[in-house]
Amino acid sequence: MNTPLFAIITASYNASSTLPATLASVDEQTFTDYEHIIVDGASTDGSVDIVKAAANERRRLSSEPDKGIYDAMNKGMAMTTGRYLIFLNAGDTFHDRNTLGRIAKAIKDNNSPGIVYGQTILVDKDRKYMGERHLTAPKKLTFNSFASGMLVCHQAFVALRQITDFYDLNYRFSADYEWCLRCLQHSRHNVYLGDQPIIDYLNEGVTTRNHKASLKERFDIMCDYYGTVPTVVRHIGFAFRQIKRKL
Repeated sequence: MNTPLFAIITASYNASSTLPATLASVDEQTFTDYEHIIVDGASTDGSVDIVKAAANERRRLSSEPDKGIYDAMNKGMAMTTGRYLIFLNAGDTFHDRNTLGRIAKAIKDNNSPGIVYGQTILVDKDRKYMGERHLTAPKKLTFNSFASGMLVCHQAFVALRQITDFYDLNYRFSADYEWCLRCLQHSRHNVYLGDQPIIDYLNEGVTTRNHKASLKERFDIMCDYYGTVPTVVRHIGFAFRQIKRKL
């Protein structure tokens, strides 16, 4: 079996209204050395029929009950043979049809980096532009960068499969943040794709709907990886910046 450059993994559950945009975004890519794995959580709203109607030689579907989005993404990782992982969940899309090609060129030009990353914009359910993320991807990304939060959107964080491991299911809402930290610990170098966005993120995800619980988990993860005292000090600074923005 040929090993594709990219494994695009889409976790989906009862997402018949948002899944078509994701499927179309993948299908229109000009770079086609990828496999697209849909991990559906036994949807009952017609999502599976939508995927089957969009079947092609690069797309695979698994539909069975799971323990949530991170369990679904773990299943997708177990199924994949791709060299680089991209998690593009139902409702999220590539910014344009040349996005995969840009990422592939960066990989080739930079001797197979551990992580390729870029910027993200937020869109609503009608795919209308809502704005940029509150946190902006830095031009230089290191492990210590994430001490200030998840500066790179998970969907815009393309990781070499061999430096990754499965998501820690002890975290319900922020396992992606902890997963990115582990990837950064094992990446020998990271490549920034520039200021042009690579991902349009649907601003209605699980983490968005459970914002406070997600922040609590993320705080605990920061304490584990960066130390409790430095994390508390940083959050005091975060609070002052939040107050300043509101004023």
